[in-house]
Amino acid sequence: MRVLLIWPKFPMTFWSFEGVLELAGKKSYMPPLGLLTVAGILPQDWSFRLVDRNAHTLREEDWNWADIVMLSAMIVQQDDFAAMIREAKSRGKPVAVGGPYVTSVPQDAEAAGADYIVLDEGEITIPPFVEAFMERKDWIRAGDEPALRFSAVGKKPDVTTTPTPRFDLVDFSAYDSMPVQYSRGCPFLCEFCDIINLYGRKPRTKHTDQFLAELESLYQLGWQGSVFLVDDNFIGNKKNVKALLAELKPWLMARNRPFLLTTEASIDLASDDDLIEQMLQSNIGSVFIGIETPDVDSLALTRKHQNNRHPMMDDIRKLQQAGMHVMAGFIIGFDNEKPGAGERIVRFVEECNISLALLSMLQVLPNTGLWTRLEREGRLGTDIGTINQTSTLNFLPTRPAAEIVEEYLDAYQKLYDPVRYIERAHRLFLELGTPELDRAERNALVPPPPLRARIRRSLRAIRLLPSTVTAPFKVIWRQGVVRPSRSVFWRRMFSIIRHRPRSFGFYATVCAHNEHFLRIRDALRQSVRSELPSLPTEVYVPPERKEEDSKRRKPVFASHLANESEGLKGPAEPAAP
Repeated sequence: MRVLLIWPKFPMTFWSFEGVLELAGKKSYMPPLGLLTVAGILPQDWSFRLVDRNAHTLREEDWNWADIVMLSAMIVQQDDFAAMIREAKSRGKPVAVGGPYVTSVPQDAEAAGADYIVLDEGEITIPPFVEAFMERKDWIRAGDEPALRFSAVGKKPDVTTTPTPRFDLVDFSAYDSMPVQYSRGCPFLCEFCDIINLYGRKPRTKHTDQFLAELESLYQLGWQGSVFLVDDNFIGNKKNVKALLAELKPWLMARNRPFLLTTEASIDLASDDDLIEQMLQSNIGSVFIGIETPDVDSLALTRKHQNNRHPMMDDIRKLQQAGMHVMAGFIIGFDNEKPGAGERIVRFVEECNISLALLSMLQVLPNTGLWTRLEREGRLGTDIGTINQTSTLNFLPTRPAAEIVEEYLDAYQKLYDPVRYIERAHRLFLELGTPELDRAERNALVPPPPLRARIRRSLRAIRLLPSTVTAPFKVIWRQGVVRPSRSVFWRRMFSIIRHRPRSFGFYATVCAHNEHFLRIRDALRQSVRSELPSLPTEVYVPPERKEEDSKRRKPVFASHLANESEGLKGPAEPAAP
């Protein structure tokens, strides 16, 4: 059986990194881990071909080769996802689909023409799909015939049974980073997040040996460099994570630390000194944290209580001083948000020296707690949220939509202004800690790999050398020659070389990222403003606030009448509620 695995195109987003990838000579940020895992779960006597449309062209030869087409997607990929289903069906190919978008909104995949809809997590739902497919093989839906659906019916798989993803299907030269996953699920209750709906609140982790085997697979295939731990909250199960890190550090050191790891975590990481140290010693030097907003009332309303336990600025500075590069996500448009939210986010980012700040307008994702509440209140729009930075609100907000949009655009202009960005990155790297490895412990570990393996890895490094060499020159040309901010660029670069020479490479990489963010900034101005006429002009006023307003007005009116009857002046105009 020949399986064509298709990963649809992404539109321009914060995470697509087109500007940075162009400098590095790469085509995409990282390959689709979900489809690679699916290939590991399917029968291994089948043949597989992966086409990531963000990195490679889908050829006629690929269509002709396939017996079945399988797709996965996130909501932001919905347009190309539907187009690829229709393209496969026009060629008479059966189509099976799955992934987070399909699980959340299966009706979209059915409307596009998918034959098999494989919901939830594949460890449970792929085996019955395979059985059904092998029984009918050439079956394709006709007319109004429904798709075959496969559901886990609320069950969550034991991820210790998950096979190693088929990394051998990946063209490493096309990517900047490789993805791996240790856990699924998150213990928190953030109202706007769909992770707990998809993967549950009890984090499920892989065995340490199992996870290290996945890294070993990447290592043996010749990968070196960036590895992204794609867990939505890597520290959701701290006990198991600490056990993993205790083994991960010697594994990395025995191989001369071939991977630089990045992950996502909740801000309560800052409360665990041992965990911070273990992560840094295991070469996890960057972490993405969902800050969302500096407004404590909005955090409480959206049930992100973990961010209100300690002053977030203190937590971020603590992580940075330990040596952890903190990236952060922010959202504008929460209920009962006060005017000026965009400026407060900018001020928070500047004071914390967060170089990479992802800012989005709030969009309601299907089946989240927020979706359920707004549906009950009659506030949902007609579009599902895509969490793309170029998309606007898809619900009725509690303050004017146009005001939120203008604050959003203004904040993006300020966050990624070239001078402000360079200055912020410079301040960050002057203050960023530098964790030291225990050299004695490193020297006591196993000998280096055999000569043959080292030669193979060296040859691969030479093949990738051109993009590694040319990227810094491209950054220097654009930021040090072309842009009006060039004088600031040179002053800050020489400052880093003088004061923090060991951090220079990392600093230059962070500077390079603004090539992408400037593109996003320009795209936002055009796309978001074009949607302004379609946004609601009214605002939502909660019933309790209407009642409160009514109660506030009535006593004032009665008092005014009483004063007039006594020949006295009425009271001063009451303050606006």
